[in-house]
Amino acid sequence: MKFMTTIDRDEDGVWVVECPSIPGCISQGKTKAEALENVKEAIALCLEVRAERGMPLTVETNQVEVLA
Repeated sequence: MKFMTTIDRDEDGVWVVECPSIPGCISQGKTKAEALENVKEAIALCLEVRAERGMPLTVETNQVEVLA
């Protein structure tokens, strides 16, 4: 499976990656590559927990256009 992620640096320079289609699925790393690798494990674990609890595996995400 493939998932969209967001990636950003926090105020301490740590890379933070989030998977918007899985609420609460966030990981981090000292480097961008490390953070992206770590989020793969986080996604797998989040999916496992959601399945065990009978929750939908993902939530719907959409893009919206905002005119500025």
